Amino acid sequence: MTPASLNSVQRWSILGGAAVMLSLAMGMRQSFGLFQPHMVRDIGVTTADFSLAMAIQNLVWGVTQPFVGAVADRLGLRWVTLAGVAVYAVGLGLMMNATSALELMLGSGLCIGLALSCTASSVAMSIASRAVTPAKRSVTMGIVSALGSLGLVIASPMAQTLITTSGWRVAMVGFLGLVCVMVPAALGAGAVDRVKAPPSQQLEQSLRAVVRSAFGHSGYLVMASAFFVCGLQLVFITTHLPTYLADCGMDPSVGAAALAAIGLFNVIGSYLFGWLGGRYPKQYLLGSVYVLRSLFVAAYFLTPPTPASTIVFGAAMGALWLGVVPLVNGLVVELFGLRYMTTLVGIAFFSHQIGSFLGAWAGGVIYDALGSYDVAWKAAVLIGLIAGFAQMLMNVRRPADAPPLSAPLPQPTA
Repeated sequence: MTPASLNSVQRWSILGGAAVMLSLAMGMRQSFGLFQPHMVRDIGVTTADFSLAMAIQNLVWGVTQPFVGAVADRLGLRWVTLAGVAVYAVGLGLMMNATSALELMLGSGLCIGLALSCTASSVAMSIASRAVTPAKRSVTMGIVSALGSLGLVIASPMAQTLITTSGWRVAMVGFLGLVCVMVPAALGAGAVDRVKAPPSQQLEQSLRAVVRSAFGHSGYLVMASAFFVCGLQLVFITTHLPTYLADCGMDPSVGAAALAAIGLFNVIGSYLFGWLGGRYPKQYLLGSVYVLRSLFVAAYFLTPPTPASTIVFGAAMGALWLGVVPLVNGLVVELFGLRYMTTLVGIAFFSHQIGSFLGAWAGGVIYDALGSYDVAWKAAVLIGLIAGFAQMLMNVRRPADAPPLSAPLPQPTA
């Protein structure tokens, strides 16, 4: 079976499953910051402990993603996604019953981190790219990423409501209910295993040779390094914004509303950048995202926050949130082909998750040491600007041994 031979029901079952799985996996994960003040109070951990648990989550996600990608590329995606859903449930159960920092780190750190490798953006984008023809690949990844953004709109308000009315442990039970919905989604998405890559992408090439080619390509290395900054900025915001707002005397509902705004506007931004990525050079679009994020972070933290400015900030960041996902995945396919896409994106994603680790953990350390986030956000802005301009200048020449493309690359427009 090829992408062109799928009928509409088969294609949308695959894409819909990938979108729902991504949506719920990321929606819950991005809402964990709402639990921080309550877990700090009830189980005797510090802000730095909670931040370290989130940092471990991101590091485990990054470390395991290349290996999960290699397994998926060789053995198929269905069992990988189903295993990820099961591990997600175990992680939430450990968080819900945690009584110490160690148990928190095992649940939210180790288990959720591994689960995200199997269910989140890298795997979902691989599923989306295999289900459609090359001409529709970029916009389709944008659509799946956009639909995958709706999970935060669901998970964040649901979690805040349950935390306020019934306590944070009941909110965790609500999240377990969302995990149950991920099971049929993973089954539907896993049907993409029956779809074969186009003939032009089936050039025989070993995984080791492809990885060696990627590590020798300056553009790939620049993209992976810039992806580090992406992770640092995003996880710093989702982990520490609720605490920052509490320090400023804001109602907790403002933080939940800001996270929901991120999720809602992420729908628009993800689709937009997926559509643009099919028409304009992806490296310029990626660099612009990093630069604009940095400018919005600077503008928000330079002035005292208000409910209105916080919602506007969430909307602006949301428009620039997961739009990077179809662009990074699209660049990998354009440079190296589709065969080992999940592995190569996973390696780049490891860099992203090192940044996420620092964004979560270092943010908490700086806050505990200095009593404010000033140094943290200024550092995030500076390196974001550097990464953005470096990304725009990356080398996009394909390696000589890469499989041929069946569609031309977007060319710069006048």
